[in-house]
Amino acid sequence: MESQSTTISLLLNWRLHLIVIAMSVISEWIGIQSIPVANAKLLFLPLFYAFILCLFINPNITKFSQKIITKKNASIAAPIIVIGILPFIAKFGTLIGPALPKIAEAGSAMILQELGNLGTMLIAMPIAVIVFKMGREAIGSTYSIAREPNIALISDRYGLKSKEGIGVMGVYVMGTMFGTIYFALLAGFLATTGWFDPRALAMACGVGSGSMTAACSGTLATAFPTMKDEILAFAGASNLLTNATGLYVAIFIALPFAEWFYKKLSGENTNKTNTTETL
Repeated sequence: MESQSTTISLLLNWRLHLIVIAMSVISEWIGIQSIPVANAKLLFLPLFYAFILCLFINPNITKFSQKIITKKNASIAAPIIVIGILPFIAKFGTLIGPALPKIAEAGSAMILQELGNLGTMLIAMPIAVIVFKMGREAIGSTYSIAREPNIALISDRYGLKSKEGIGVMGVYVMGTMFGTIYFALLAGFLATTGWFDPRALAMACGVGSGSMTAACSGTLATAFPTMKDEILAFAGASNLLTNATGLYVAIFIALPFAEWFYKKLSGENTNKTNTTETL
């Protein structure tokens, strides 16, 4: 009971909520800004400013901020993020139903978009192994987007203290810190190029992370205001499908392929054979 009351008191800490309100007001006051890049633009949403501002008030990063908020209070903020995005996810659900006919028209594109994760592995794995000389950490770090279900799979298969576990946790931390800002900027840039259909970009937002999906689809909705509901519906449906099917794709396709691809790039089997012959 004592630990529970302590947690509740931390959640109700007035400084934590006051900081969040202040950062939100400042970020909204700055508004949406853009920087021209060739024929496209980089869109900066309030979420981007909030992220940067909160970095400076994070006691784990800057020493002076410890006078404003303690590390213990800052650690409580992490699970509150999940609560904060729940209304946005709920809105996704209300938009998916009416948009089901349009989603059905997308057909196989919506179902097969989960296999797009394999495409990123084809790029990331060679860079990790050949350029950065990574070991089996490359398997954990490139086989998925490294969200909670993917961490659970690696933990069950290899253990989190293994090299694969270190790889998946590294990407998880980076995704948590920079994933939303990266998705927001990338979505804003691609939206202004005209290279892709907005619905295709919306489907690409659904990667299995609520915060990343929210940042990505929010940027697209700003870039295409007339398609706002359709974009949010496609992003929400894509994210839902990713959560439903992503783990199975990871178990039966992505992780076995990552193992095979890593061995081909690193010559792991060959090295083991040569060592055995020498002995």
